[in-house]
Amino acid sequence: MKVALTIAGSDSGGGAGIQADLRTFAAHGLHGASAITAVTAQNTVAVVDYVALEPRMVVAQIDAVASDMPVAAVKTGMLATGPIVEAVAEAVARRRLPHLVVDPVMAAKSGDRLLDPVAEAAYRERLFPLAEVVTPNLAEAEALLRRPVRTLDAMAQAARDLHALGPRAVLVKGGHLEGDPVDVFFDGRRLEELRAPRIDTRHTHGTG
Repeated sequence: MKVALTIAGSDSGGGAGIQADLRTFAAHGLHGASAITAVTAQNTVAVVDYVALEPRMVVAQIDAVASDMPVAAVKTGMLATGPIVEAVAEAVARRRLPHLVVDPVMAAKSGDRLLDPVAEAAYRERLFPLAEVVTPNLAEAEALLRRPVRTLDAMAQAARDLHALGPRAVLVKGGHLEGDPVDVFFDGRRLEELRAPRIDTRHTHGTG
C-alpha cells in the first residue's frame, strides 16, 4: 500500500485538516501518515482558536515518517507561520519527498485567518519551487498575487503568474465564482478550464 503524507493542522470538528486528508487517502486505497502543524479548536461554523507547533516538532514528525516509510506523495494544508513553511520546505528538499501538492491554506471558509501574513513570502519563495502542483482558491490567489482574481481571465493570468514562481503546475480553484464552478489548470504548456455543475449544499466545510 502506498504511503501519502499530509502536513497540516488538526481540525477538532473532523471536517477539514488532517482528518479530512486521512479519510481521502483511505478512500483512494492509500496509507495516510501525518505531520501536525497546528491544533485548532473549530467546528462547522468557525475556528475558535488555534496553537501552532514549534517548527522543530513539525520537522521531527516528517523525519520520523520519511525515515521509516516509503512516502509516495505529500500534501500540505494549514502551515500557520513563516518558520513552519520554511521548515517544511527544508525537510521536503532534504528528504527529497516526491509529488508535493501545496494547498496554500490562508483562511477558513468562515473567514478566520489561518496563516501568519509573513508566511506568504515563504510560500512563494521556498515551497512553491518544490511543488508538483499548487492549488489556491480565489482568495488565496488574490493574497499571493496581491490583486483581485474574480474572473476566468484573471484566473488564467493568476495561474500563469503563480506557475512562474516554480511549481510544475497550478490549479486555481473557482468554487467561489458565481454560477457553476470552473477550475483553471496551467502546467507551462496547457491552459485548461475544468468545469462541473455546482452541488447545491450548505455543507462545504473542509472542501477548500
